[in-house]
Amino acid sequence: MNAIAVSFENVFEKQPSVVGFAPGRVNLIGEHTDYNGGHVFPCAIQMGIACAAARRADGKLRFVSENFCSTGVVEYSLADLSLQDVWADYPASVIRAFAACGHPLECGADFYFSGDLPDGAGLSSSAALEVVTGTVLKELFSIPVMKQEIAMIGQLAENRFIGVNCGIMDQFASAMGKQGSAILLNAGTLAYAYAPLGDSALVIVNSMVKHSLAASAYNDRRRECEAACSNLGVSALCALTVDEFERRKHLISDPVCRKRAKHAVYENQRTLDGAAALQRGDLTAFGALMNASHASLRDDYEVSCAELDFLAETAQRIEGVYGSRMTGGGFGGCTVSLMERAAVEGFVSAIQTAYCERFGVTPEVYPITAADGAKGERVL
Repeated sequence: MNAIAVSFENVFEKQPSVVGFAPGRVNLIGEHTDYNGGHVFPCAIQMGIACAAARRADGKLRFVSENFCSTGVVEYSLADLSLQDVWADYPASVIRAFAACGHPLECGADFYFSGDLPDGAGLSSSAALEVVTGTVLKELFSIPVMKQEIAMIGQLAENRFIGVNCGIMDQFASAMGKQGSAILLNAGTLAYAYAPLGDSALVIVNSMVKHSLAASAYNDRRRECEAACSNLGVSALCALTVDEFERRKHLISDPVCRKRAKHAVYENQRTLDGAAALQRGDLTAFGALMNASHASLRDDYEVSCAELDFLAETAQRIEGVYGSRMTGGGFGGCTVSLMERAAVEGFVSAIQTAYCERFGVTPEVYPITAADGAKGERVL
C-alpha cells in the first residue's frame, strides 16, 4: 500500500487518508449460469487495483489512474456525475450508486488508482475498480456498509449508470474472496460457501485475443435463454435439474435455444458437483468437470474460439494438469488450468511454445493464487 500512497502524494501534493485494494477474479467453473439463476464458482486472485484517497474541502471529485496516464486528471463534481466516456465513469458511478442507496458524500475527494490486471483478459478489472472505490469510500466517509453491500452497490453502478447488464459474480468475488478458497455462489439468492482449493496451483493463460464479439453475442445468448425459459414455462433455466430438463427439452422449439438451455442446466450441475469434489479433496474429479465445461461452452453455448480451444485442449494433455477451460464471456480472453504445484514451470514453457508455434503469438501466462477480498485502511 505504500507505493500507492507515494503516487497519490506526488500527484495531489498531499498525503492520502485512506488506501485500499480490490482483487480481480477468475471463474473456475459455472460460466453463463449467473443470469440463468444458477451457481458460479469464482475465486479472487492476487492481482487487482489499489487506490489512495483523501477528502477535499469542496464538492470536486478528481480521479487519476496510473493505467490511463493519457487522460490525466478527470474531474467531476458532486453536483454533476454525468458520464464522460472515460475510465473514471466507473468510480464516479459508484459514488452515484452510494447516494442512490442513501449514502451521499458530504464533500468531494481526490482518488489515485493503480492496477496490475491485464487489459481485456476478462479478469474483471471493472469490478475491481468498482469494489476498491466502494471500499475506500467506506473508510474515507465512515459509511456503515458491509463487504457484500459494497459488491451490490458496484453492480448497481454498472447496471444503472454505466449501462452494462452484468450479474453480481465479479463484484462479489472481488469483495468476498478468501485466501486458498473459491466461492460457491448462488447468483440468484447470494447464498455462498467457500471451498478449499487444496494443494493445487492455478494458471491463467491469456490468448491475447480481445473480446470483439462478446457484447453482441452475450445479448444473443441471454435472449436465447429467455426464449427457452418461455417455452419451458420456468423463470430461470437453472431452476431445472438435469433430469427435469431431459424430460422437457422437447418443449423448446428452436434447436439453438435448446442447446443454450442444455449448457445452462448441465453447467449449473457441474458447478455444484465441482464444489462438492473440492470439499472432499478430489482434484481429479474437479478437473474432469472443468474439461466438460469447456466442451459445453464450445459446442452447446458456442462462445469459444479457435485460440481458446487450442489452449484448453493443449493444457489438458500436459502432465500434472487436472483440468483446463476457457473462463469469462468468451470469444477471446483467458483459459484457467488447475494443476499440481510441481507442474507449473513445465506447463508455462509447454503452453507458450505450443501456442506460439500454432498462432505466431506468445501468450501471457499468470500463475495465480486464490486471494482475500477487498480491504481498506486509514493511513492518517
